[in-house]
Amino acid sequence: MPTSPAMPEPPVLRGLLRTMLRIRAFEDAAEEASQGGVSAYGQSSDGKARVRGPLHLSTGQEAVAAGVCAHLRRDDYLTSTHRGHGHTLAKGADPARMMAELFGKATGCNGGRGGSMHIADFSVGMLGANGVVAAGLPIAVGAAHAQKLAGGDAITCCFFGDGAINRGPFLEALNWARIHSLPVLFVCEDNRWSATTATAPMTAGEGASARARSLDVPATPVDGNDVAAVWRAAGELVAQIRAGSGPRLLHATTYRLKGHVSVDPAKYRDPAEVEAALRDDPLVHAIATYRAAGGSEQDVRTLETEARDEIFAAVKAAGDAPWPDAAAAFTEVQTTGAGTWF
Repeated sequence: MPTSPAMPEPPVLRGLLRTMLRIRAFEDAAEEASQGGVSAYGQSSDGKARVRGPLHLSTGQEAVAAGVCAHLRRDDYLTSTHRGHGHTLAKGADPARMMAELFGKATGCNGGRGGSMHIADFSVGMLGANGVVAAGLPIAVGAAHAQKLAGGDAITCCFFGDGAINRGPFLEALNWARIHSLPVLFVCEDNRWSATTATAPMTAGEGASARARSLDVPATPVDGNDVAAVWRAAGELVAQIRAGSGPRLLHATTYRLKGHVSVDPAKYRDPAEVEAALRDDPLVHAIATYRAAGGSEQDVRTLETEARDEIFAAVKAAGDAPWPDAAAAFTEVQTTGAGTWF
């Protein structure tokens, strides 16, 4: 059985911190660009926003995406949730093409068709975010089954939230993965909120880990705000899966610092709870861990500046990019047969 990785070395910690800073900068920029883009929570669309429609941010959850995806190769597959920008970036997607996709531009990684909730980049194995809760689970299992039939040691990583475990696809996907011993890592990104409802009061039993174990899928809990801990736990599970041990589940407890969507003030949450979460910011932890390992203050500042500059350039490129041609709306459309659209 593969052994658990040791504490990440300083270069690895630096890489993890860099990924987290890039995700945070991307989410901050997307949030700013989305203001006035949707009529909700007492606000009205003003027609001036560059990102229109609901935008779901992963601010505060960066350690999970960074720590897990650090162990994924380009030929590994990944499925995500409606809160998937961080996963997509961590898997290796180009932030400029991602931002253009959020802006609905022709240079977006899906030609402007997918936007935030359905962003995908097959060139890095990112099979797609999904606007339907739990819908990425059966897609991931199908991808993992294809990988098993093809041979080799590539795996599929499936991110989903705590709200997804109360939906049927969670049971169906874990059951199928277990009975066929598929190479899939299930990652429950437990941010403790299902849209605008606290998850715990509406979830019977002990949650994701207990439900996975009931299906004979080994589960590992981890502090999802500690990127080094996520990296260690994910590394062990990925090694086991590549060795042919079948599916595994990583249950990462974290917190969503923003509201359900970017214009949601989240007034339904206890302010003390939010304040505690802000003090437990995974970026603060990651910076402290990197410094303790010998990283300099100047290097941290350099990483922060590079992340902001990269995303600023992505926003500018997206703003300058052309809109899709009208004819593009009639391409890449699936029909129900005989060329008839319904």
